[in-house]
Amino acid sequence: MKLHFEIAKRYLLGKKSTNAINLITGIAVFGISIGTAALILILSVFNGFEGLLSELFNAFNPDILVVPKDGKSIKVDEQWLAETKQLGFVDAVSLSIEEVSLFEYDNIQEIGMLKGVDDQYPKVTGFDTLLLSGNFNLRNGSIDYGLLGSGLRNKLGVSVHNSLSPLTVYSPTRKKSFGNAKDFTIRDIYPKGVFTVQSDNDYQYVITHIDAARRLFQKPNECSSYEIKLNGELSPDDAKEALQDKLPADLMVQTRLDQDAAFIKIMRIEKWIAFLIVSLTMLLIAFNLVGCLWMIVLDKKGDIATLKALGFNKKDVFGVFLLEGILITIIGMMVGVALALILYFLQSYFGLISVPEGFLIDAYPIELHWFDFLVVLLTVIFIGTIAAYLPAWRATKFGSIVRADI
Repeated sequence: MKLHFEIAKRYLLGKKSTNAINLITGIAVFGISIGTAALILILSVFNGFEGLLSELFNAFNPDILVVPKDGKSIKVDEQWLAETKQLGFVDAVSLSIEEVSLFEYDNIQEIGMLKGVDDQYPKVTGFDTLLLSGNFNLRNGSIDYGLLGSGLRNKLGVSVHNSLSPLTVYSPTRKKSFGNAKDFTIRDIYPKGVFTVQSDNDYQYVITHIDAARRLFQKPNECSSYEIKLNGELSPDDAKEALQDKLPADLMVQTRLDQDAAFIKIMRIEKWIAFLIVSLTMLLIAFNLVGCLWMIVLDKKGDIATLKALGFNKKDVFGVFLLEGILITIIGMMVGVALALILYFLQSYFGLISVPEGFLIDAYPIELHWFDFLVVLLTVIFIGTIAAYLPAWRATKFGSIVRADI
């Protein structure tokens, strides 16, 4: 094998009969380099967006969420709450209640979700970090305030600086006591601020105090979920198991991964579809490698015949030119990796490529995962090996040299 490698290296670096072969080899190396860099950078950008959006969701979603398996409400269990707060791995517990509601502001109406939360909510979720304006102050005496998602704020045309115009919230009446009862309960909430999660939640949610939401929904002793923040003593999965054992059978526990499962699944599907598309492009680029190796085989056909005359069999000849293709692939891959790492650090520290205005960030996020890095290297080597197979096989068809001196 060492002899095969030395011959392949000699053919790659040695003098060719024509400069066209060197040019074609350079084009093949360049194509593989660009393809490798593109694969690494595309996966890294998807990782960056996934990390950014997960961080935003983490500020909106708690570490642990306890919700009913069926229905929308939980009868608050004060004893369970007290016991849960005393658990060593629990940092804080918050109650929340949410239901679909109709919002009206200045004669503009939109359907969305009203979510009532208690004073512990910012400690459980880090919601304060999502605020674009205003502060987490949802009540002042008898006045209730609300924090609107940026998308819903825009659709309703709400001005958070106008303290005189309330946001009117309508919720269907649960029970009618007599025939002329109203179909809706109504409550005014004064806009206090705007938040963004950079997701559909921005177009759906209004956050207010849990007492105001309970009165509107006519559920004085109920909630939609218990939201729990962990202190890191236990992993989310272990905490989930410990809490589930203490809960009634009609309630279930969700970690952040469970809450964001659909989002994470979609992001990863998009990421690997993009990877597949670029990999198919790499297959087209690999035709340059096929042409390069074929030119080298033609250039070295005299050497092939000589090697056969010296005892090389077809398997040996095949191995030499297969190694030749792998060497070209590795050189192109190494150049591509170096290019990708340079661009990665430039984007990470200097924001080389910016995003359009209106986003929370100024430049495209990028994050390199070593598993993705390994997948790219294996993919490029595999494609290079497949591309080298046909020319290497064709090289075995040349015969040996037989000379007779007269």
